[in-house]
Amino acid sequence: MDIKIEPSWKEALKEEFSKPYFLELAEFVRKEYKSTKIYPPPKFVFHAFELCPFDKVRVVILGQDPYHGEGQAHGLSFSVPAGIRMPPSLQNIYKEIESDLGLKAPASGNLEHWAKQGVFLMNATLTVRANHPGSHQHKGWEEFTDAVIKALSDKKEHLVFLLWGKYAQEKGAVIDRTKHLVLTAPHPSPYSVASGFFGCRHFSKTNEYLKQHGQEPIRWVE
Repeated sequence: MDIKIEPSWKEALKEEFSKPYFLELAEFVRKEYKSTKIYPPPKFVFHAFELCPFDKVRVVILGQDPYHGEGQAHGLSFSVPAGIRMPPSLQNIYKEIESDLGLKAPASGNLEHWAKQGVFLMNATLTVRANHPGSHQHKGWEEFTDAVIKALSDKKEHLVFLLWGKYAQEKGAVIDRTKHLVLTAPHPSPYSVASGFFGCRHFSKTNEYLKQHGQEPIRWVE
C-alpha cells in the first residue's frame, strides 16, 4: 500500500508496509479516524519522520503514547505545539537541560527545532483516542516502531539513543551497542524523575559523543 511518509524512511522501511500486521493496522487507524476523535491529526502521524529524514537521524528519543488531550499531540515524542501548556515530563526535561548545560529553558514546548537537527522523536504508538491513553496499543504500531529502531540500529552508525524509563529501555533491546551510544535513565515523569533522571546529564553526554565522531552538537536551546 502507498503510505505517505518521507521518502528516505519509505525506502528504509519498505518491507514493513506490505506485511499483514501493517495492513491491518492501517485499516484499524483509518476506521478510528472516521468514527471517533483521534490524536494527533492525520497530517501529523508521521511528523517525526518528515522533520527528521532517515539519513539525517543522529539522536533518538523514544516515547510511549501520543498525548491524548486536545491540541497537545503533533507527532513528536514529549513535544507540544507552541502555545500549548507544557506537560510535566517535558518541564522536567527542560529542568535537566538547565542543570546539565547551564542554559535557560525556552517557554515553548515545541521540539521541532530538535527534530530539524537530527533528533528523532518517536513514540512507540503513533496514534491514540482522545482522552483514552493506551487505546491504540497492541494494534500493530509497536511492531512497526520496533522495525524503525532496528533499521536505525542496523543501517546507521554512531547514533545516540536516549531511553528514559523501563518501557523505552525494553524497546531498545534490539539496538547494537557496539556501534551506537545508548544512555538510560528513569522516565522524566513526576513519579520517577527524582530517582535518577535529574542528574543524568544525557544532553551534554550526547553532544560529547557526537563531537567525538565528527558531528555538530545539538542546540538543545535555540
